Amino acid sequence: MKKMFKDRVDAAQQLVIKLSGTKIKNGIVLAVPRGGVPVGYEIAKALNLPLEIFLSKKIGHPNNPEFAIGSVTLNGTVVNDNVMGADRDYINRQSNKILGELKEKFKTFMDGKKSADLKGKTVILTDDGVATGSTLISAVKAIRKNSPEKIIIAVPVSPPTTTRILEQIADDFICLATPSDFLGVGQYYYDFSQVEDAEVIQLLKQAINRHEKIIQ
Repeated sequence: MKKMFKDRVDAAQQLVIKLSGTKIKNGIVLAVPRGGVPVGYEIAKALNLPLEIFLSKKIGHPNNPEFAIGSVTLNGTVVNDNVMGADRDYINRQSNKILGELKEKFKTFMDGKKSADLKGKTVILTDDGVATGSTLISAVKAIRKNSPEKIIIAVPVSPPTTTRILEQIADDFICLATPSDFLGVGQYYYDFSQVEDAEVIQLLKQAINRHEKIIQ
């Protein structure tokens, strides 16, 4: 199993090369925290785009909280087909509770900034890699509800089966490696250190300040 990336910054810079040929008007980068934020930061910096985080949390089944029956994001709620034993009232209560938690988390990470309106925008959705792709799948479904112009998924590494799914649901899918012997995202990095909340907050603050200077 060959390591392909020095660290998340290196992976992001390689993604930027692939993205540089894509014409992006009215774009925004949405990064999945925490590992996706260093990747998203480099992409947003290179393409002069704003950066935000994309937050998502599963709705657990009432009889088995670990079993996901849907997910909540700031952009909407996605309910899976496997909701037997969970009534609409339960789903609504859980959705509202989780949405409140996500709003507080977004406020903390984004220093009080409100989430952007995605209507008509080209959205670049990124992470430091994907395994099952469940987070990005739910993200795309939620983002679609906000009528973006285009959704581009850009990730360093993804297994072939997940790649095929993401290629179908995104308008464009950019991936640097789709190894058939995929076991886990971290195995393709020399440095896959955990990204702490403080680093996420710092990178987002830098991205906000930089973009505000660009648009002034």
